[in-house]
Amino acid sequence: MKTFLDIENWPRKEHFHFFRKFEEPFFGATVEIDCAKAYQTAKDLDASFFIYYLHKTVVAINTITPFKYRILDDQILIYDQINASATIGRDDDSFGFSLIEYSPDFAVFKENALTEIARVQQTPGLFTRSFETDDVIHFSAIPWVNFTSLSHARSYSFPDSCPKVSFGKMTTNENGKKTMSMSVHVHHGLIDGLHLGQFIDCFQDLMNQ
Repeated sequence: MKTFLDIENWPRKEHFHFFRKFEEPFFGATVEIDCAKAYQTAKDLDASFFIYYLHKTVVAINTITPFKYRILDDQILIYDQINASATIGRDDDSFGFSLIEYSPDFAVFKENALTEIARVQQTPGLFTRSFETDDVIHFSAIPWVNFTSLSHARSYSFPDSCPKVSFGKMTTNENGKKTMSMSVHVHHGLIDGLHLGQFIDCFQDLMNQ
């Protein structure tokens, strides 16, 4: 069953109709994330750090309600659950798009991720499956670059309201503090700076647990 937002009684009605007309309705920010605790936790769990922080990203996405909104024609669809479409690298230096089903249980999510990563790595091409719905975030990691800002390739003619989250290289300073850059781009018709801040704070809290 699809749930739609009551736009007429939504305080952001005017904001939605204003920003959705933009050629580029996305805005974004790049922040530094403290990942020392999360990195150690992933090691203690014998888990991939990539899968660990991907899971915390999707937990935060599913916690902050506006990140579950998607534009469908002139309406706003509210998904019960948002999954991850992460870019997965292959040994031949290409990559493919994945679809990793979300679970709040990390052990379940880890198995979902490992299965999907193996499938993409063994399947050639960019689109290795169909994407019937947009109940996903677009997720990528660029572990070779300690970036301070990031832009995305986008087709303005293609309707898109999915948040885009990217991570850079993890670095360690002279005091042993581990950090990495996180870039978050969101559709301004659905999400404001307040919600972006709530998502970043939620994610950092999850990484600190």
